[in-house]
Amino acid sequence: MPAVPTSLLAAGGLTGGFALAQATKKRQLGGAVFAAGTAAAFPRWRRTVGTGGAAALTGLAIGAMGASHPLAKKIGAWPSVAVVSGVVAAAAYIAVDRRS
Repeated sequence: MPAVPTSLLAAGGLTGGFALAQATKKRQLGGAVFAAGTAAAFPRWRRTVGTGGAAALTGLAIGAMGASHPLAKKIGAWPSVAVVSGVVAAAAYIAVDRRS
């Protein structure tokens, strides 16, 4: 069975984390889902683009989560999550997944 693309892991962590946090009203649970998605992608990022590249993709994911909050005030919560998840997914695909 082929591996789950890292772009899906990272974007799924963002969207799934937000959905869980919103449904349960427990932001910590959402953060745990986000962290799990990013952590699951990290080893393949490191194998493909090295430690520095993996750190950069991780930083992008963390920055995207942070950026989603002020963006949500302008365009709404779900559109914001969709935008930042798309950015992270595109970066992971370009840097890692399309090479596989």
